[in-house]
Amino acid sequence: MQKTSIKLVKILQDNGYEAYWAGGCVRDMLIGKDPKDYDIVTDALPEEIEKLMSHTIPVGKQFGVIIAVHDGHHFEVATFRSDSGTDGRRPTAVLFTNAEEDAKRRDFTINGIFYDPIAKKIYDYVGGEKDLKARLIRFIGIPHERILEDHLRILRAIRFKNNLNFQYHPDTYKAVKDHANLSGKVSGERIREEFNKILEGQNPKMAFEDLQETGVLREILPELEAMKGVPQPYSYHHEGDVWTHSLDSLIALPSDASQALRWATFFHDIGKPATFSLQERIHFDGHDKKGAEIAKKILRRLKFSTREAKRIVWLIEHHMIMGALKDMSIARQRHWFIEPYFHELLALMKADIAGTVPSDYTLYNEVKTLYEDGIKRIPKEPKPLLTGNDVMKILKIKEGAEIGKILKELREKQLAEEITTRKEAMIWLRAGITEQ
Repeated sequence: MQKTSIKLVKILQDNGYEAYWAGGCVRDMLIGKDPKDYDIVTDALPEEIEKLMSHTIPVGKQFGVIIAVHDGHHFEVATFRSDSGTDGRRPTAVLFTNAEEDAKRRDFTINGIFYDPIAKKIYDYVGGEKDLKARLIRFIGIPHERILEDHLRILRAIRFKNNLNFQYHPDTYKAVKDHANLSGKVSGERIREEFNKILEGQNPKMAFEDLQETGVLREILPELEAMKGVPQPYSYHHEGDVWTHSLDSLIALPSDASQALRWATFFHDIGKPATFSLQERIHFDGHDKKGAEIAKKILRRLKFSTREAKRIVWLIEHHMIMGALKDMSIARQRHWFIEPYFHELLALMKADIAGTVPSDYTLYNEVKTLYEDGIKRIPKEPKPLLTGNDVMKILKIKEGAEIGKILKELREKQLAEEITTRKEAMIWLRAGITEQ
């Protein structure tokens, strides 16, 4: 991908235009990370870019942004511009300009550095190199103005600071706190994407602590803010309140955990504030069901797909079944084991324990052993041995609720490996007639 991006820069330069790498790829290169994408900036106008590139997509042509498709990769190629006016997300007017003006309209100094991969030369008009060396997140120019141009920059400041393990410049930190209320105006989709990047980043615990401390969290996810300060029974939770436990559980997940599992783990006790009661000790009766309800509303607000939301909600709603599961019949155990996300439910359970002090993995190990044995024996939903028509024909009965009950019982016997063939199923069904 890097070689292909250099080819595109060369095409532009060979035709008399300025062209550089810009943004995150330059930042990552300078701190020794492998860039994920290579964005290109140039003084070529969008129409000129389209003429020079063999395959383009005019994704943001009115803002000077063209996607160039080359060697199977997509590259954003943008014309140098300065922005005029804003709706809190996009400029209301765009003026094509030069490299220095383009750099100055960007968000943070560390994202405003350009690099010529042909001449191997850095162009830094905003002091980004200095801030990279000092490990500082600093808004370019006047922080207040940068935030008003795009309110998402509040979240981006927190994400970059923690994902890169940097610190805030004092003016940037003050601006984030002063304008925390504007984060509530950001669209659900954009908040979701920033949070996804935070959850996958190096330092999600500190990032969420920053979100809470700056006042941003209560603007966008007050349901999470509500976990702060909610006590737990000390005999089971020496680690502290629900907020601390949830964060500690989140960071206990393995690095390859899915986004759904990360969200579910962080949200697994989000129902506790609403179900808190003090009897002989602190209780949170029904917090799993309540948490699933709350999570469903949040996920709808953040514009999650229906499929992904159902996955997250299912994990939250069932995260308390493990204690009962080991005492269930083999058939009922296997009913749960073949659920498509049971392996993630196990991972959530392990993270939940890891986020608890003291940590006791006895139950987890028992359930994991049962699961591994059960999934080896019955790895997926068994194919029905009889149909409803078979049942009606053999029993000489009409369609009704009784047929569903019979098929459900047969499925349980299949899961327990008590019946394994169609012939055995028919014998079992006919034996039921004889017994009546």
